Amino acid sequence: MGDVIPFKRKTAWQKHKGSSLCRDGFHKWKLITDNKFDSRQGKLVCVYKCQRCDADKTEAK
Repeated sequence: MGDVIPFKRKTAWQKHKGSSLCRDGFHKWKLITDNKFDSRQGKLVCVYKCQRCDADKTEAK
C-alpha cells in the first residue's frame, strides 16, 4: 500500500502564519541598489526588496 496522506484543515495559526502584512499590501521595502542607470528609459532606477517576503520593486526617478 502507499503512504497515507492526512487531509486536515489548517488551523487559524497555520493559515495566517508568515507574511500576512505582505499579503495585504503592506510590504517592508529595503533599498538594495540606488543610482542604477536604465538606458532604455534614460533614468536612474532604484531596486527595492521586501524584507519579509522577498518581493522585488523597481522605481524610476
